[in-house]
Amino acid sequence: MPERIVVALGGNALGNTPEQQRELVRGTAVSLADLVEKGFELVIGHGNGPQVGMINLAMEYSSQKGGGTPFMPFPECGAMTQGYIGYHLQQALQNELRRRGIVREVATVVTEVVVDQSDPGFAHPTKPVGSFYTREEAENIAAEKGFTFVEDAGRGYRRVVPSPIPQRIVELGVVQQLIASGDVVITVGGGGIPVVETEEGLCGVPAVIDKDRASALLAREIRADRLIILTAVDRVCVNYGKPNQRELAEMTLDDCERFIAEGQFAPGSMLPKVESCLDFVRACPGSTALITSLARAAEALEGKTGTVIRAE
Repeated sequence: MPERIVVALGGNALGNTPEQQRELVRGTAVSLADLVEKGFELVIGHGNGPQVGMINLAMEYSSQKGGGTPFMPFPECGAMTQGYIGYHLQQALQNELRRRGIVREVATVVTEVVVDQSDPGFAHPTKPVGSFYTREEAENIAAEKGFTFVEDAGRGYRRVVPSPIPQRIVELGVVQQLIASGDVVITVGGGGIPVVETEEGLCGVPAVIDKDRASALLAREIRADRLIILTAVDRVCVNYGKPNQRELAEMTLDDCERFIAEGQFAPGSMLPKVESCLDFVRACPGSTALITSLARAAEALEGKTGTVIRAE
């Protein structure tokens, strides 16, 4: 049986415009095709923080400033990002696999993910979306629109929205059918479209699910062998940005819990990545998780870089 891996791509790695994204995913496709060529069974999740913020802001501006477009709710904006990011990813990967002579179908599944409508995340927005702003720009927008902004890893200020914990992947059965057919599947885009269960059925809610948490849930549900979370750094660090910064080649579950308790990982950044890996490895005996950069994913799978999270 081929080893099954779930790869979670960060939305920030996909660019700020459709044109930039189309160019960047060509490089992304090379790294992903390397994994397919090595014989892995590949399932892909991706973020959408910059993209969903961009679409939401553009649609809101157009509806309020004379563009004549209707107000577009946040869940619909999330669905739009799943469509166009999935389109770019699947097309680039299809082209790269074809160039290598690899016969494999690639499909994007528009995916809903159930959250609890009483989740405390709705009262405490933490998920960064949209563009980076200076402090002055952020304060002006907050005063005008009532948005909440936070400083994001020294790169500027970004709007934050609720980020509830994912509970259930609605289209999981379809994803499993595609995997069983040998297809490469792109799913839980942007963490999935957040929905709640009501007496009338499923209903979208204004939030963004963390894509790492959704990818970890997906990895658990499909019994993946590995969860790979791709980010901007090759390895997880403790004492990040300080003179005594230290890279970690591996962490046990106990290490993860200790570093989390020490406040080593930033909320909305590395913290959900480590917590997602912790949850996955704890739930799936014999599995491992890996945090590394996209460019060095294949090397990380060979043990040359990256941070491996394992039970012991």
